[in-house]
Formats: sequence, structure tokens, C-alpha cells
Amino acid sequence: MRRFIKKIIGFIAFLIGLALVFGFTAVAAFSHFNSAPEFAPEAASRMDGLAIETVDGTGNTVRFDVRRGESARSVGRRLADAGLIRNEFAWNLYCRYNNEPVKAGSYLIEIPSTLIAIHALLAEGRQELVRVTIPEGFTLKKMARLLENAGICPADDFLAATATPEIISRYRIPGTSMEGYLYPDTYLFPAGYPAERVVAAMADTFFSRLGAFSERAAAMPPNELYRLVTLASIVEREYRVPDEAPVMAGVFLNRLGINMRLESCATVEYIITEIQGKPHPDRIFYADLEIRNPFNTYMYPGLPPGPISAPGAVALRAALYPENTNYLYFRLINQRDGRHYFSRTHDEHISAGALYVKGSP
Repeated sequence: MRRFIKKIIGFIAFLIGLALVFGFTAVAAFSHFNSAPEFAPEAASRMDGLAIETVDGTGNTVRFDVRRGESARSVGRRLADAGLIRNEFAWNLYCRYNNEPVKAGSYLIEIPSTLIAIHALLAEGRQELVRVTIPEGFTLKKMARLLENAGICPADDFLAATATPEIISRYRIPGTSMEGYLYPDTYLFPAGYPAERVVAAMADTFFSRLGAFSERAAAMPPNELYRLVTLASIVEREYRVPDEAPVMAGVFLNRLGINMRLESCATVEYIITEIQGKPHPDRIFYADLEIRNPFNTYMYPGLPPGPISAPGAVALRAALYPENTNYLYFRLINQRDGRHYFSRTHDEHISAGALYVKGSP
């Protein structure tokens, strides 16, 4: 009996020892496969089909893209091929243990990083944020190109989103696009961000800033606000010195008050670049002033059909608080400083132009 018990105890001890050996081996194996491999950024950058690039000169940080709809298995294979993890099989085992799915997006991976750390990064969706600055006076097409070049969203998707009826109606805009209603500012977006969410973020910023400028503006009926934004968009493209913006807004309002054409070169530039798709002109010729298009304020009285650019704080405030004057004209008299001469009569306006020409080098 004792001999039998000893055999049982020995067998149990053997099993325990075997389990410990397997346990230690498994821990050691996983510890090895979890550890960061030796990364060769030059070799990884030459591999086809990898959305990966070295961000800094030392190769300590790389950008890795998880494609929309991509499986964890596919991600693991590309991570292993890129040399970011040691083993694809170990990645798949860990994904079975921790079944939180990886999320599509663009990520910055610190080198070295363990397999577990990389999985946590991709599963939590801690994406790289791209900083992009939208300058004042940009049109939707210019914004689209800038966002695409920054890797945030395709230009065509952005333009399609700005013309989506659901988005336009959400913000109660009585036009056919979001032109003028996307605030020029510095934004942080994830790479590959949905265009609809980009547009919504910029529109939300516009209305937030507008409310900060004026409670009256925030409460304006949609059609009245549309006229104000249209006026501000013209002022944005005309002024060069901020203190002149309210004076320009007053000039345009004075012209509107007597049904006089606005005669803004900025609206003609908008036709040439945004509607006709031509390069930005260095000069406006008389033939350009005769283009038959509703946006041509040299041919048609009143405001154009809609905004021609994204007005910033200066232009919006100018349209909200125009300077009350008797001026009907203004003309650039100092190319370097961007100063204009404001006048009440056409004769004064012509004289100012003559003086500027005579004074030029």
C-alpha cells in the first residue's frame, strides 16, 4: 500500500513538475515573443503593401495604418512583416485571449514596443492626431486640398460632405454648400478621419465663435445670417489691414442701401478660380469684369448668391459692427502696407487712383 501511495505521490510530483516546466516554458516563450524585436526601419520602408513610414530620423517612431475593415490577423501579419512584432502566431494567440478588436486609423508606434503595448494602442484607438491650419479666406476647394495633403480625408469626400443636404439642413444654411460656414482655425484630426465629422467639427467651431462675437448674430434667422456671412466673406478677401475691415463693410452696406453694384474684385476672382477652375489671376482684366455669372458683382447689383470664402474673426466682426461712414469707394494706395483710400465720390476715387499711379516707383 505504501509503495502504491509513493507511486501516486511520485506521479503527482511528476505532473506538477511537468506543469511547472511547461508553465515556465510558456511564460518564457511568450515573454520572448512579447518583447520588441530588433527593428530595421530601412528594410521595413522597402516592403510593399505596408502603410508604414519612419517619422523621425532615428527610426524610434513609426506610423502604422490599420485599414478600415481589416482583420486582427491581417494586422498581425503586417506588423510581423514590418518587424514591429516577433511573431504573427503569438499575435493571433494574444488576440484570442484579449478579444478586444483593433480599430481602424493611423497610429504612432514607439520603437521598441512590446506586442501587448501595440495591441493596447490599436485596440484603444489612440490614433495619431494631425495638426492642420485652415487660413482665413480659404474656399471649400482649397480646404479640401489642404486636408487631403495632410492625410486627414480625401478632397472629394470633403467636398461631397460640404454639399450633403443632411449636413446643410442640420446647420440651417439656406444654400447649397457649407461655403463660408467652416471656421478658419487650427484643428487636430486623426489621419483618415471621416469627412462628415471634419465638416461638422469646423461648422460647430464657426457657430461657437459666432456666438462668442455676438449674441445677436447667434440668434439671427438663417437668411439674415446667410447675408451677413456672405458680406463677411467678401470683406475677408478685400481687407489687408484689420482696422480697415469695418470701413469696407460700411462701404459695401452703403452701396447695397442705394442699389449700387458692389464691384468687388474678390467675387470675380472667385468665379475664375472656384467656378471656372482656372489658376488664381495676378491681375483682373476688363474682360473678366464682364463674365456673366451671378457672383460677378461688377455686373449684378446686390450680394452674390452666397459666401465666397471662409471669413475669420476680423471679417465677421466687421460685418457685425460696420463703421458708419458716407464712403462709397475704396482703392489700394499702398501696396506694401495694404492701405486703402476711402472716398465719397467717384471723382475722389479716380483722383486717388491717379495719385497712387504717380507715386509708384
